[in-house]
Amino acid sequence: MSELFTDRLWKRVEPIWHAYLEHPFVKGLGEGTLDQEKFKHWLKQDYVYLIDYSRLFALGSAKAEDLETMTVFAKLLHGVLDLEMDLHRKYAAEFGISAEELEKTEPSAITVAYTSYMLNVSQRGGVENVIASVLACEWSYHFIGKSLASWPGALDDNFYSSWVKLYSSNEFAELAAHCKRLMNKIAEDKPEQELKRLEEIVIRTSQFEYMFWDMVESRAEWPVNQK
Repeated sequence: MSELFTDRLWKRVEPIWHAYLEHPFVKGLGEGTLDQEKFKHWLKQDYVYLIDYSRLFALGSAKAEDLETMTVFAKLLHGVLDLEMDLHRKYAAEFGISAEELEKTEPSAITVAYTSYMLNVSQRGGVENVIASVLACEWSYHFIGKSLASWPGALDDNFYSSWVKLYSSNEFAELAAHCKRLMNKIAEDKPEQELKRLEEIVIRTSQFEYMFWDMVESRAEWPVNQK
């Protein structure tokens, strides 16, 4: 049996993703000790990130060459708009932040760089570029959620337990699995040169994910803030 493309990708991203688990922000989520001001920064930045992330799934549906692929992208879009963003809105309510305020968040430099990269790559290529762009976020968040869920006390009743429960849930696992299946389907019969190009997109977005964790840990916005 030939190796799945996502198995090949896993060998490349594994060291990057395991570094996420050592990141102080992610460790704080799992241990329930994260500074809530840092989490608030993640909440707002990730919300505006997810708005552009949703556009990618809509773009994937538009670029899809068959109804099955179009349907998968539509399911993934639904998962972001309803499942993930609902969690953000519930946490925001804990901070007294309305959904309207969340939407008005100014994206940080890293948020802009990350979403701009994904949108640029996806618009320049076919549907294969879109799924390669979105794969790392969906798959790695489940990897993080599932990993943290095994930590002592991570699922106990604390401020971050619902975060861990969502991203380790069977429902979110299925969204990640949809992405992986679609990536493998689209990678079939692609020449090696094309596979390497898609692989680099997944590596780059994985690196952006680490930069995003760094950004929310330091509560960074822009190097020079406008007055």
